[in-house]
This record gives sequence, C-alpha cells and structure tokens, in this order.
Amino acid sequence: MSFFEFFGQMLGNPMLLVSTVLTLGVILVNGWTDAPNAIATCVSTRAISVRRAIIMAAIFNFLGVLVMTSVNASVAFTIYNMVDFGGDSHLALIALCAAMAAIVIWATAAWYFGIPTSESHALIAGVSGAAVAIQNSFSGINGAEWIKVLYGIVLSTVLGFFLGFLSAKLTVLVFRNQNRLKTERFFGGAQVAGGAAMAFMHGAQDGQKFMAIFLLGAAMANGESGAGSFVVPIWLMVLCSAVMGLGTSIGGYRIIKSVGMDMVKLKPYQGFAADFSATLCLLLSSLTGIPVSTTHTKTTAIMGVGAARRMSNVNWSVVKELVMTWVFTFPGCGLLGFFMAKLFLMLFA
Repeated sequence: MSFFEFFGQMLGNPMLLVSTVLTLGVILVNGWTDAPNAIATCVSTRAISVRRAIIMAAIFNFLGVLVMTSVNASVAFTIYNMVDFGGDSHLALIALCAAMAAIVIWATAAWYFGIPTSESHALIAGVSGAAVAIQNSFSGINGAEWIKVLYGIVLSTVLGFFLGFLSAKLTVLVFRNQNRLKTERFFGGAQVAGGAAMAFMHGAQDGQKFMAIFLLGAAMANGESGAGSFVVPIWLMVLCSAVMGLGTSIGGYRIIKSVGMDMVKLKPYQGFAADFSATLCLLLSSLTGIPVSTTHTKTTAIMGVGAARRMSNVNWSVVKELVMTWVFTFPGCGLLGFFMAKLFLMLFA
C-alpha cells in the first residue's frame, strides 16, 4: 500500500483517521519513554552530549526499523496476530482506537513521574484488554502468540541481568593491566557505538510492534478483522522512525536521568558493558520473533553491571520503583484498555 492510498483511505474513514493519530501518539510517547533508554548510559557517563545522542538515536532507530524489518519481521507478525477482535471490522477498529487511547494515557502518566515504564508491555496489555472487551471473553487472545510475551519477560530480565553482570566482570578481567587513561578514552568511544547499537535494536524491536498496529488498523478499515500476513512499506518505516525521534527530543531527559544516573552511578566501562549486554539480548529476541521490552532489557543489564562491582552500588529503592511499575503495567494498562474499549463501543458503535 502506497502512502497516498493509505492517506485516501484515512480521509474516507474517520475511525481509521482516529486510529492513525492515536497510534502516532503512542509512537511519540514511546520515543520519550522507551527510546531514551538506548542512550541513557552514554549520556550519563558524558561520552556524548544529550543533543548529539538524541540525533544519533533518531538515525539508528530508523536504520533498526528498516534493516531488521527487511531481514526478519517476525516480531511484527507476533504482535499483528496476537489478538482477535472478532468478525466485525468496524467494531474492531473502534476497539483498536480505544486501546491506543489507553496506552497514551498510561505512558504519559509514567513519563510525568519519570518512570521508564515499558511501552511494549503497555501496547500488548492495552490491545489485549480491548480484544477481551469486544469478545466479552478471553477468546480474543491468541495464546500461541501471547506465550512469546512471557518468554520475553524472562529473556529481558534474567538474561539481561546475567549478561550485564558477566560482561562487566569480563571487561574488568580483560583490561585489568591496561593504562586507565587510555581505557577510559577507548570506552568513551565504545559507549557511543554501544548507544548507537542500542538505538538500532530499539528500532528493530519497538518499531516493528507499532508498525504492526498501524497495518492492523489499515486492514480493519478494509474489512479484514482476522489475523493474516502483510508487507511493511518503506514510507511507514520512515514515518514511525521520525515520530519516535521527535518524541525522544521532546521528553527524553527525564528517563535518561532515572535510568542512567539515579539507578546506578556508571563508569565508562560499565556503560559499555550494559549497552553490549542489552544489544545482544535484543538481537537474540528480534531474530526469534519474541517481543521484549527494551526498557526492561536495558535497565536489568544496568542492574547486572552495577551488581558485578558490588550489590550496594545499585540504588535498590529506584529498582523497586521500576519493578513495581513493570508489575502493574499488564493488569493496569490491560484494564484501562478494557474499559476504554467498552466506552468507545458504547459511544461510537
């Protein structure tokens, strides 16, 4: 589907227009709540300025969306086929609009309090809650695809922490006899590269998720409400990346401070270890089609890096606040999606 074809459909279908605007709103919010995690460590250790890091993140987010979607779009297919909104495509599109509204509300509240909540989990929870609302049962949930979300939670937390811990230990071991001044210069550059790699993988993961929702709305507008296959157009990749980059430039500093400065005081080698670990974890999950949270992956990697030096190096009160937010995202945003869908169906059906 070309951009002009989509634009014409949007003008002829008010609900598709609302769905598109709300989805772009969710992508924008993702840019200021999730994308900053990619550059939090290299900014907090002063390897790169905030302004340059945001520009770098925007560029590599786009490259991540473009390259990974071209090579392997399995994450997008997982999200696209995760729920069933029923046979009435008009009602399905209304429910999808409600889910997007719920996610924007949830994510904006998290951003206001400076909490790096997972937009990926909010997206999954909100859409799932809306599917349950329209079906009036859990038959709207595709269990075979949803189980991948649970795998992703384990992968992003356990593996993220373990790889962060291990990479920090190995980095200290490898560079133990090197000149400290030279290694700090090396790790300064390595951190910028690591931040770029994290931004790339953020685009690869989160970009695919939101493009899947975009295309799901377009399919519903064309009378298709069930699962199926699709091709992601280049213009959609560019649009998602641009909006995500705009979001990062608007409100990213709060999350950068919370993740990169408040939780653990990082040295350059630790920032490199955290970026390397999180990037590896995200690459593995993207290639296997498992939708993971970039927020969870990066923050647990940072926890592992901090714990590798000593457990007291981690600010566990901040960690507790983050974990509580993660725990409540699924039921909280799921219920919000459910009630918003019921409200939207009552008003617009």
